[in-house]
Amino acid sequence: MTTYGLLVFEDAEELDFVGPWEVFTVSARLRDSGDTAVLVSEHAGPVRCNKGLRVLPDHTFDDHPPLDVLHVPGGLGAREGQLHNPVVTGWIAKTAEQATWVHGVCTGTFLLHAAGPARGRRVATHWSQEDTLEARGDVTVVRDARYVVDGGLVTSQGVSAGIDSALWLVGRLHGRDHARAVRRYIQYDPAPPYLADEPV
Repeated sequence: MTTYGLLVFEDAEELDFVGPWEVFTVSARLRDSGDTAVLVSEHAGPVRCNKGLRVLPDHTFDDHPPLDVLHVPGGLGAREGQLHNPVVTGWIAKTAEQATWVHGVCTGTFLLHAAGPARGRRVATHWSQEDTLEARGDVTVVRDARYVVDGGLVTSQGVSAGIDSALWLVGRLHGRDHARAVRRYIQYDPAPPYLADEPV
């Protein structure tokens, strides 16, 4: 049984946790083995995310089940508001020690750095924030990689890269064939109508 805990907070980037949530919950449904995914927040009650979506957490820091996977999204709240919240960073530090895997998306890596799990590690983050994160020191930012695995830490670039890294993670946990079944179920086979990068 695998329990995924996805941290949510004010101004979290929606797809940074909703994309992996889709992967984790579909994985749980296909396995039919008691896996579960829960949203965890500092406080009870609705959380307003970066673009206005409101979500209702399942648990607070005080009452969530033991987590096998800790997921930390990015967004404005990750690189500003929560970065200086010792309750959040302290909870991340404690929970990361107990989890088997820590999964960060986009600027969620800033929170993982502030809390400790990303220190001294190779990480990915949103392209626009790579220099800023690197300037914080004690971290190696890997550029031009959609996701990076360093021990039990998986970090990814922004938004859709979180889906990529979540699929890799369920494959690592439950096998490649299972991850392929999840990918097929959610019809995740990106074919963007425009090039991802502008020509140099």
